[in-house]
Amino acid sequence: MKLIRAAGIALHRMQSAGLRSPVRTWVALGALLLSLAPAPWAQPSASGAAETADAHDPRPAPKAARGDPSRRAGKAGPAEGAGFAGRSDVRAFIDEMAATHDFDRATLTRAFRGARPLPAVIAAMDRPLLAPPKWYEYAPPLLAPARVDGGIAFLAAHRAALQRAEREYGVPPEIVVAIIGVETFYGANTGRHRTFDALATLAFDYPRRATFFRGELEHFLLLTRDLGADPLTPRGSFAGALGMPQFMPGSYRNFAVDFDADGRIDLWQSIDDVVGSVAAYLARHDWQRGQPILLPATVAGDGGALLLRRVEAGGGLSERRALEAWTADGLTAATPPDLAADPVGVLALERRDADPELFVACHNFYVLTRYNRSRLYAATVAALAQAIKAGER
Repeated sequence: MKLIRAAGIALHRMQSAGLRSPVRTWVALGALLLSLAPAPWAQPSASGAAETADAHDPRPAPKAARGDPSRRAGKAGPAEGAGFAGRSDVRAFIDEMAATHDFDRATLTRAFRGARPLPAVIAAMDRPLLAPPKWYEYAPPLLAPARVDGGIAFLAAHRAALQRAEREYGVPPEIVVAIIGVETFYGANTGRHRTFDALATLAFDYPRRATFFRGELEHFLLLTRDLGADPLTPRGSFAGALGMPQFMPGSYRNFAVDFDADGRIDLWQSIDDVVGSVAAYLARHDWQRGQPILLPATVAGDGGALLLRRVEAGGGLSERRALEAWTADGLTAATPPDLAADPVGVLALERRDADPELFVACHNFYVLTRYNRSRLYAATVAALAQAIKAGER
């Protein structure tokens, strides 16, 4: 009842403050409800390792299908009836965690006994990419009016935290909001896979990236211990990303910040922690305060065709060079007088029935690619941020 009463009060305040758009109002209200709901680890487990229901997604974790592809390929699949706990490689990992981080072997063994392999996760990781997506295919769903309106509502509802993050880290509010919007639609979709299951599957049944995912599993167990959480409770993406900003466990531990100063870092319910952590992550990866992300550009002259071929050879994003070198090749762009002297690239964004749009990719564009390496992701964040900022006015 307290939650319903708080939601009603908040709705009245939002409408009084001018959030008349239904989409903006309900996205902002949804973010508030997330902040008031119990955390994903709030439900205690009697055994400390038994499976518990997720606070936001009651659907069960995917069940292991028959004919596990790892077994068909002759890999070390889970022992029958024992889950992960019966495997020698998992026992060695448990021994390492006990020796290095003072974990209790029996507690970790119970946790691994409760974990289940997810063959669908392996299938998703191995799904062939027939052709890289084009800008005109990738961006429209992420730049749809509902997502723009949701970002405007989110910014209005959490302006104080966003402005404080900008003061401390130099990252504009609309950039932080756009990342949260692209990642999880402002917290509406933080993932349905049980994180321990996903990371254990990738750590022990996905040899191609086993080293990386074992490191993330290690970070995840340390994180849940720090939070006092049952490792079998949190849910996230099929690759193990967590919370509203979809931080991998290693990034959670290394870059997330306690922006509300309550003694714990909560990337599910604390909007302040989410906002501060996204800004801190970008700052730690050398975001430059006041600098642009993309500058519209054109090409002309004899070097234009060669320049375009260089961009296409890089998959739509060129190597970085001095801006003067690109200008000598025929690139023209309006640059601010205080543009940093860093090398820049050239980005091409495909259009369905026209030549690609060209942009100078500045230093901060490459910082966005540290969040996600895709050029299309970084360009989408920049475009959504621009739309959110324009809609605020």
